[in-house]
Amino acid sequence: MFHTNTKRARKLGGEQDVEPRACDWPGCDDQEGGVFKAPKSPQNLKSYRWFCLDHVREYNKSWNYYTNMDDNEVETDRRHDTVWHRPSWPLGANGAAFGYSKRQFNDAFGVFDDDDTPDPHHQKPAFRATTPEGKALQILDLQPPLTTEIVRARYKELVKRHHPDANDGDKASEEKFKQISQAYQTIMTVLAP
Repeated sequence: MFHTNTKRARKLGGEQDVEPRACDWPGCDDQEGGVFKAPKSPQNLKSYRWFCLDHVREYNKSWNYYTNMDDNEVETDRRHDTVWHRPSWPLGANGAAFGYSKRQFNDAFGVFDDDDTPDPHHQKPAFRATTPEGKALQILDLQPPLTTEIVRARYKELVKRHHPDANDGDKASEEKFKQISQAYQTIMTVLAP
């Protein structure tokens, strides 16, 4: 048969397999009621004092974990408590903190790119032109979607740069000029209604 205080302690959530002991409250004469444990101090949470039910309630009322802490220390502890006092990093701020970097996997669609800076480690696959229209786009250095205004602006820019008169009759520039003119005609034929 269990002591009545032990039964009561079990019913109220006290220690299950604790032998009755004297209450640690100064002046308490209950010799078998100390079945409820409470930490000795905020700095020593794994060492306990044992109280009877009335005195553990009194002890809990006066308990303040943040005693002797200033406001900054309290706020720091509260923030660390939200992540169980484990280190954390802002989401996305340091991919390497999770053991990988976005540069270590192929992001062909650019889903993880947050900026427009080119990645020197990741080269987009070269565009392979297999149709006359694709070859024309490659010569004009354009990519769909296109409008006639975009094609005209690019054509004017390339003609000014590669026109034989602008390059003192250079044969390579003349050949490039012919390719640009042919590519422009091919693309405009496709775009024209």
